[in-house]
Amino acid sequence: MIKPKRLKRGDTIGVIAPSSPSYEEEKIEKGKKVLEEMGFKVKMGESCYKRYGYLAGEDDLRARDINAMFADKEVDGIICLRGGYGTPRILDKIDYNIVKNNPKVYVGYSDITTTHVVFNQICKLVTFHGPMVTSEIADGMDDFTEISLMNLITGQEVIKVYNPKDEEIKCLYEGKAEGQIVGGNLAMICSCLGTPYEIDTKGKLLFLEDIGEEVYRIDRLLTQLYHGGKLQEAKGIILGDWNDCTPEKPERSLTLMEVFKDIILPLKKPTIYNVKAGHCSPMMTLPLGVNALMDANKKKLVLKESAVL
Repeated sequence: MIKPKRLKRGDTIGVIAPSSPSYEEEKIEKGKKVLEEMGFKVKMGESCYKRYGYLAGEDDLRARDINAMFADKEVDGIICLRGGYGTPRILDKIDYNIVKNNPKVYVGYSDITTTHVVFNQICKLVTFHGPMVTSEIADGMDDFTEISLMNLITGQEVIKVYNPKDEEIKCLYEGKAEGQIVGGNLAMICSCLGTPYEIDTKGKLLFLEDIGEEVYRIDRLLTQLYHGGKLQEAKGIILGDWNDCTPEKPERSLTLMEVFKDIILPLKKPTIYNVKAGHCSPMMTLPLGVNALMDANKKKLVLKESAVL
């Protein structure tokens, strides 16, 4: 895997919107100011200020922003504005040679998942599942979220992946597994199955999270991964945060844990859950594409290498 150069104070962060727009321009400027107060120079992409329905500008523009930010020698790292929807529409418009030949810290989550997958697989680039400019940074990150992000992208010593205080990582199925961490948002991963951009989970630690999905829809998406062989091929499974994934009528629904036990437990693969990565606050930043050891018995996830150079 190709590791990006670690960021330091004074470096330039490029901000792009590969997915949906922010409808609050003051929040865009607030996020920019917070990054500057953190010690970074900031270069805003054209997509940050564009709107095309539920997209931050037309597809060509959003893809062009990605290509331009990776190609720009003045830009040291990239943080996405927000998620929403849109990255699947531009996967065939990204210049992967530009990305591979200009490795940079790349941060985002939710709809940004599809770009994590292709950058990890096509470009062999380590990326970061973490906070975004108007989703978290503009409002002021809590200490845990900021420290988790900064430790990873600046190359501070990070070994054990840990949860916020009073949030215990739990074990669904015991055992140890070692491999690259891959994954992200469950719905986005499933949206790319059967395409040239589908996720490769063979021998990997598969991380999954989601937000606002009824339990039956989580069931349907996990079942799709199961029938596609993606759960079986993984060496271990990391279940992140499932914000607002609750049934409207609990008396007519399985619980989320019952779904995990029905679909994941029979695989007999080391699995941990309640990992606070995803649509949650506080939230950890998780490096994707790095090797890690998961010891489900001890409820631990340990990085075997740094995510940056």
